[in-house]
Amino acid sequence: MNVKHYIAERAAKELKDGDIVNLGIGIPTLVADHIPENIQVFLHSENGILGVGPSPDQDHVDKNLVNAGKLPVTVVEGSSFFDSAFSFAMIRGGHVTVSILGVLQIDARGRIANWAVPGKSVLGVGGAMDLLEGSKKVIVTTMHTTDKGESKIVKELTYPITSERTVDLIITDLAVFSVKEDGLHLIELAPRISLKEVQEKTDAPFHIADSIINGTEVTL
Repeated sequence: MNVKHYIAERAAKELKDGDIVNLGIGIPTLVADHIPENIQVFLHSENGILGVGPSPDQDHVDKNLVNAGKLPVTVVEGSSFFDSAFSFAMIRGGHVTVSILGVLQIDARGRIANWAVPGKSVLGVGGAMDLLEGSKKVIVTTMHTTDKGESKIVKELTYPITSERTVDLIITDLAVFSVKEDGLHLIELAPRISLKEVQEKTDAPFHIADSIINGTEVTL
């Protein structure tokens, strides 16, 4: 399985029946293709859709039906459409159960930077700030390192912070971290990934679950 799809599939396992879920740009959009068959969730896109379905194949692309990242989507039976103002009212009103976001960086406290790169043009803030403040739970899905091999999980953010709100869970191609008041907790290793590799590729300090230390941790 493609590593990005592995991350998306792992994130989908965190969803519960009845959740209203917003999927951010990048890896999060792949979650739509990995929703467990035994649950029903309602995928929300801030450009005005509730009821996003799996990604369409090339023969079923509707150029007028896209998500917030301008990628083609399908919709499920019973889906609804509305304007952007109503969509953001849903977010700010606390009606989104889970947001799954991509990031540029995550710091040792679990705060993220994902909306701007210093020195590069920015089209707009987007919905990440609202999603962080308005969602009941926030999950990050990201590659563990940049294309240059630098850790995305850092001691201090060097990119503009998105929100002071910390995320709840971080899922990368190497590991899963939960975020608690005392910082990051490594709770799961990806298949065929060692603790040593995670330690070498993570700039921020983190706690390690006893199950991993004792070698009893079971990956999903």
